Amino acid sequence: MESRFDTDDNVLYINITEEIDHHTTEKIRRKMDNEITRFMPRKVMFDFSKVSFMDSAGIGLLIGRYKLIKMLGGMAEIMNTNKSIEKVLEMSGIVKIIPII
Repeated sequence: MESRFDTDDNVLYINITEEIDHHTTEKIRRKMDNEITRFMPRKVMFDFSKVSFMDSAGIGLLIGRYKLIKMLGGMAEIMNTNKSIEKVLEMSGIVKIIPII
């Protein structure tokens, strides 16, 4: 995974740079969990600007990370989605717990 993790003022930015499907989610999950538990941010921003595809495995990935972030006392937001990713997120209902900004 070539995704980048940046921090600024207790915010962790997770810049995902690949498709999110059942082939990639385990690798992405391990890296995200490591960075979230290492930084213990008050907010995690999932940047989807370089994601061209996401299936239901991506929904599971986001829900799991959301639960971890909430358990650690933080919050999450999603940013820079394209129309197809946004549609998947809206249809899944995940935008009710993780807002798209």
